[in-house]
This record gives sequence, structure tokens and C-alpha cells, in this order.
Amino acid sequence: MGLKRTDEFRQDAVRIALTSGLTRKQVADDLGVGMSTLNKWITAHRDTNVVSKEDIGLAQENDRLRRENRIFKEEREVSKNRSGPQPACAR
Repeated sequence: MGLKRTDEFRQDAVRIALTSGLTRKQVADDLGVGMSTLNKWITAHRDTNVVSKEDIGLAQENDRLRRENRIFKEEREVSKNRSGPQPACAR
């Protein structure tokens, strides 16, 4: 039988999973629990005050900014590759 986790541990795991910006797989691996276990905890604690509305809002904003940053980095790489090295006659 698996290790019995405290309710406090479960609540912390849910908070981390919902606000850290990490994937659930990463959180589960970091905490040493299975994905299905973490998902059950999230479902069970979703409607509780484990994560404040402010924390959820900040996590959503972080996700949006991470996506935006990734897009900017991709655009920068495309721009760099497009200009590339110039031929000797253009110098």
C-alpha cells in the first residue's frame, strides 16, 4: 500500500499544481506522487480555498506572459535567421 499523505501535503500539492506554471507531470514527479493521485487531489480540492482567487489570477497571468514570451523568442529567432550572413559582394 502507498504512503499516506497528510491533508496539508495534498493541499500544498494542489496549490503548486495550479499556480506554479509547471505541468502536472512535473509537479507529480517532483512530489513523488502519481499523476492520477495528483489529479484526484486537484478534483477534490478545486472548490475549496486551497488557492485564493488572487493566486489563480496571478497564475493565469503568468501563463499568458510565458506564452507571449515564447512567441516573442520564436519571432526573434525567425528574424535572426531571415537576415542571416550576407554574401561577400553585399559587404
